Formats: sequence, C-alpha cells, structure tokens
Amino acid sequence: MTTSSLHTAAADQLTRFRRSAHWKPLEYAFWCLPVLAYFAFPGNYLLLSQIAITALFALSLDLIFGYAGVISLGHAAFFGIGAYTVGLLGSHGWGDPLLGLLLGAVFAGLVGFLSSFLLLRGSDLSRLMVTLGVALMIFELANKLTSITGGVDGMPGITIGPILGRFDFDMIGRTGYIYSVIVLFVLFWLARRLVHSPFGQSLRGIRMNALRMPALGVPVHRRLVQVYTIGAAYAGVAGALLAQTNQFVSLDVLSFQRSADLLLILILGGAGHLYGGLIGAALLVLLHAGLSDLNPQYWQFWLGLILVLLVLFARGGILGTAQKWIESRGQRKQARTRGEAAS
Repeated sequence: MTTSSLHTAAADQLTRFRRSAHWKPLEYAFWCLPVLAYFAFPGNYLLLSQIAITALFALSLDLIFGYAGVISLGHAAFFGIGAYTVGLLGSHGWGDPLLGLLLGAVFAGLVGFLSSFLLLRGSDLSRLMVTLGVALMIFELANKLTSITGGVDGMPGITIGPILGRFDFDMIGRTGYIYSVIVLFVLFWLARRLVHSPFGQSLRGIRMNALRMPALGVPVHRRLVQVYTIGAAYAGVAGALLAQTNQFVSLDVLSFQRSADLLLILILGGAGHLYGGLIGAALLVLLHAGLSDLNPQYWQFWLGLILVLLVLFARGGILGTAQKWIESRGQRKQARTRGEAAS
C-alpha cells in the first residue's frame, strides 16, 4: 500500500469518527425525558434521582465491559469508595458537593488503577473471581473498621453543603434530582466523546480480538488499565452522588447485589451502546419499584421471568435488538432495490 493510499485510508477513518460523534435527533429527544419527568412526576424526585445515579453507575461498567470486554463482579467496590469518601468528608466538616465528587472519583480511580494490574490478567473466569474477591475484601474492611465507617450501623447524619454555595438539598429531593441529572449528562458527554475517539475504537478492537490488536500497534494492557481506571472513577462519582443525595452511607453500597444488578441492567438495555446502561437502569429501578408494590413477596420471580424472556428473544438487550432489526431492515431494502434494478 502506497503512502498516499495510507493517508487516504486514515482520512476516511477520521471522517467516520467525526460522523459517528455527531448527535442524532433521537439523542436530543432522549435527554428531554429527564426534563419531562421533572414536571410529570413532582412527587417522585427521590426515585428519579435513584434512576439517574444507577444510570451513571451502569455507564461506568459499560465502559469496561461493553467496550473493552472486561467483565467484573466487584464493581460495587468503587461505588462504595466514592460513597464512603463523601461520608468521611461530610462527617469532618468538608461537605462541599463538588469537592466530594472530585475526591470520590480520585480515590476510586486510584484504587481501580492499582488493582487493574492484578485484575486484568488471566482469563475471563479468573477476572471474575479476582474482582469478586477484591470487592469482598473491601466490604469486610468496611465492616470491621467501625470507628471509621460505622460498620453495620452506617454513617448517618452526613452534612452536605449547598451546591455552589447556593442550592441546598431539600427534603423532597428536587435539588438532588437536578444535580444528579446534570452530573450524569456531563459525564455521559465525556464518555461519548471517549468511545467515539480512536481510543474507543481500539477498545472495540480489543473486545473483538485482543490477540490481534498488538500487531496493529495497540498497547492492549495499557488501554485496559486506562479504561478500567476511568470506569472506576465514574463508579466513584455515582457512589458519591448517592451519599450526597441520601446523606447516609451503609455497607449496602459495597454489596455484591449492586454489582449483580449492574450486569442485569446491561442485559436489559444492551452492553456497548452507552444508552443501553441508561435505559436498562431506568427499567430495572422502575420494575423493582412497580413489581415490589404489586407483589412484595414474589416480585423477584416476575423480574427473573422478564430477564429469561429477554435473553431468549432479545439477546442483545433492547438497544442491541433494535440495532439488529434496523440493520436487517436496511439490508432487505437494499436487496429489494437491487432486485428491482436488475429486473
């Protein structure tokens, strides 16, 4: 291949990157939904805040699992680190919300970076076991260090100051919801730019064929460490948001159930689409709230049935299945056009 053809191929690739990074009309419509929800459900701001925080948490795992193919059962460890960071700051008079988000991201990202050198080696099964083991160790540390974390009693009465010194957190959760949605949108915008960049393209290549990527000049291990650190920092911000909006931290933020719920969310919405984590988070939280109200004893049965049906008939999740349907429809249309032209 000549130098000119290489430059042409690179230019075409850059053009595709730029086109894929353009916002679509459906994306603008999607981000109008939180605004509509604010006016449509004025008595459910706490539930809406939970959806936004869970969506950010799911986004953090989607960067690792959906794009880089690194599965984890211990992602709640970073969520809990962010939450306990805010709890410790608030209990010692450092209740500035933005400072809590920043330090939650820094500490969770630091732990993610240090643990990545151990977690990212070996097969998928060994990664699952190691991520789970690390999360269980952090959970037990939080349980034993009662003088710092409060143990099973948690950390109540965390003092959180007003946002930017002006907007206090209210009892009905209005300020917390607006705050959570703004943080979610900003971090989503950054993640979107990341996955539509050459860095994001290299992550997709690693997920599809990690053995081939070094031949293309991609430092596979370095890329995995980078995205794992970013995902951990995002999870730390989500945990910090939960602690700030609830003004309480308990051992539940480090539980295995939170990590398992993330996988369910990505199964529902579709991994590797960014919006899949957001849609899956909204569905899971709403299903949890709705089914538990309808049938408090057996709601998990109905949730399990929905997941089984989804795996059977929509293996790519909601967005993955929709994308396949659109692609197959486009292929049928092209085939029909070719047939009409040939006749």
